[in-house]
Parts: sequence; structure tokens; C-alpha cells
Amino acid sequence: QVQLVESGGGLVQPGGSLRLSCAASGLALNNYAISWFRQAPGKEREFVAAIASLFRNTDYDESVKGRFTISRDNDKDTVYLQMNSLKPEDTGIYYCAARPREIGYRTWEYNYWGQGTEVTVSS
Repeated sequence: QVQLVESGGGLVQPGGSLRLSCAASGLALNNYAISWFRQAPGKEREFVAAIASLFRNTDYDESVKGRFTISRDNDKDTVYLQMNSLKPEDTGIYYCAARPREIGYRTWEYNYWGQGTEVTVSS
């Protein structure tokens, strides 16, 4: 059974940092691209960042470029999202998702999802 479990969310002040983790089990993580999506209250789930499987190329939404960094440790079956210089508009529930090999940008392209971890950026 495939499981993705997110952790690391919390309450942080504007300008602060958080590191989210996505721990995978039940699949060979090195064969999957992993993405982070987020969903703010009343809004649709949106793409944030992704890392491909083989060459580990990455991509980011324009709103987080230069502030967020996605990385993976296949030995630990974990993908990370380092979030710096957080803004109130980064608030939402962050989900990790997996699909074979290449990065996708739409929710329907992903086979597996975690349950989410909540990030609140507020003073």
C-alpha cells in the first residue's frame, strides 16, 4: 500500500522559514516525480514545486521561485520543501503527490497523495 506522509507544517511569522517533509512508503521513490501542491481556504489546489525522478530536474511556481527549494533523498524515501522568506499568501494546506518519472503540473496527473500539512504565515 502506497503512503505519502507530510510533516513540518506550523505557524510562522512573515519572513520566517519552515521545512516540509514528505515520507514515502510502498513505492520505489526513485522512480517517481514528487510535487508539492497547496490549497488556501476557498481556493483550488495549486502547483508549488516539483522534482523529477531520474535527473532530478526541478520546477517551481513563479510565486515561490527564489524562496522555496525542493530536494529529495531517495535513500530515506523522503522529499523536502525548504520554504524561506514566507509570506501570508503562502498560507494553506501543503500536499505532496507522486507520479511516475516526469513532473506534472495538474492535480489529475498524480497517482498518489498525502493527507497534507498545514502552514500558516501570520504575525
